[in-house]
Amino acid sequence: MLKNANPLNLLFWNIALAACWHVVVFIACVRLPSRFFDGNRKRYQPRRWEKDGRWYRDHLKIQLWKDKVPQFIAKDGFSKSHITSLSLEYLNEFIMETCRGEWMHFANCLCAVVVLLINPFPVNVIFAVLVLLGNLPFAIIQRYNRFRLNTVRRKLIRDMQHAAQSIEQEQATVSP
Repeated sequence: MLKNANPLNLLFWNIALAACWHVVVFIACVRLPSRFFDGNRKRYQPRRWEKDGRWYRDHLKIQLWKDKVPQFIAKDGFSKSHITSLSLEYLNEFIMETCRGEWMHFANCLCAVVVLLINPFPVNVIFAVLVLLGNLPFAIIQRYNRFRLNTVRRKLIRDMQHAAQSIEQEQATVSP
């Protein structure tokens, strides 16, 4: 399609394509039901090679750069910089939002395939790399944060179960 376009047209059409693609994916992401982003779905489950998120720390040094990239926080959204509540409902919703963000950024990465196919070399590689650089780090951050949130969630459930057992034991010793 753009194989014979001049450089200015290539730039314009690639920017327009990427912008439209990202807008469509964003709208789909907002409109899809929350159950689509359930952290228990296979696509959001940890992979063995991720080693509970340690792979991202050990190989990508994510802890050194993840807080330096910008973040989009919708109204009443979740900030990656701090947890504002330690309720199970809040953590479940936060985990779901990491799934939503991961899905959106990985879906945007598919734009790189289209860019590779419609552009001449080396323009196709340059724009594909730009699309990937603009999305892949954010998808990785979402996965990494989900590991951390799941750790907090498991600890909260353990603490809640321990507290319930303590209350039961206390009631058992008080009741005749």
